[in-house]
Amino acid sequence: MSTSITPGKPRRKDLPKDANLCEFCSAKCCKYFALPIDEPDEPTDFDYIRWYLLHDRASVFVEDDDWYLLVHTDCKHLKPDNMCGIYETRPQICREYLTDNCEYEDHWTYDRYFETPEQVVEYYEAVVSEGAATIRSAKPDLLTVVS
Repeated sequence: MSTSITPGKPRRKDLPKDANLCEFCSAKCCKYFALPIDEPDEPTDFDYIRWYLLHDRASVFVEDDDWYLLVHTDCKHLKPDNMCGIYETRPQICREYLTDNCEYEDHWTYDRYFETPEQVVEYYEAVVSEGAATIRSAKPDLLTVVS
């Protein structure tokens, strides 16, 4: 049997058509959530994105021209075997999520992916600003030397 990027995990195409992919997966869909955000078009919008990224376990990505805030956090009902602990009473969004197009594979790419506030500043200055004022925070005043 062929292997995928994760050792010991079979590739989707090598599994029987009726296989439950969740039995082989690392439960990526239960370890984050992504919310659409407005495409930034003003310096203030980019500053908000910087603020998001100052928080642990947050990133922002762009896919098909849509911007998303991604929060890396496990569902509190995810069991150690990566199965759902409340499967029979899971939320509707989970019920509607099918494995036909899920992220079973361990590889995916985004059009743009930001993990740090510095990346947002660099993107803004290189691609967006065209000579406009920076969105970098002002340098703080020097502390007074006490003798």
